[in-house]
Amino acid sequence: MQKCIVGKKIGMTQLFDEKGKIIPVTVVEAGPCVVVQKKTVENDGYESLQVGFGEVSDKHVNKPQKGHFAKADVACKRHLKEFRLDDCSALSVGDIIKADTFAPGDKVDVVGTSKGKGYAGTIKRFGNHSLKDTHGSGPVHRHAGSNGACSDPSRVMKGKGLPGHMGVETVTIQNLDVVKVDAENNLIALRGAIPGPKGGIVYLTDSVKA
Repeated sequence: MQKCIVGKKIGMTQLFDEKGKIIPVTVVEAGPCVVVQKKTVENDGYESLQVGFGEVSDKHVNKPQKGHFAKADVACKRHLKEFRLDDCSALSVGDIIKADTFAPGDKVDVVGTSKGKGYAGTIKRFGNHSLKDTHGSGPVHRHAGSNGACSDPSRVMKGKGLPGHMGVETVTIQNLDVVKVDAENNLIALRGAIPGPKGGIVYLTDSVKA
């Protein structure tokens, strides 16, 4: 069965392997998560698990959500995420998913929301070149320049890189190594960086390309 878990990004640090080589890692507080709903082919046309993560008071949950959690006989959760898996037979509603569902050496894909950069120009947003900073090229040396042809097709083509809101996008990082798992403290150390700020919610699944 495919493995999945919801976690919170704690931050980055470094570990050492047997040869003393430094491994940069991102620490994720993974779980404990609870299975809130299980969808089946017979009822829904596909198989998936809805997983809840993070404690929340009943007063911060609306009435339909309270009924949803009460039907599953689980405590209210702050975050819900549906994982569409090939086989969900190993888990049932109410089962707990902990960090030790993954083991060191596993390959995982991590999905998160990237940091917000605000309103950014084309140089920062798309890597456009700027004009030279000398000999009077300002005040337009960081402008986007020409947007399109003058006569044909006489419009700006779709997909043109223009200034705008940068960041706060769903980003997937594939094939990250699980370096260490601390089941007692619900922590997973992943090699390298993952998207999002500290405290951001991330989703870990088995790598699709491993």
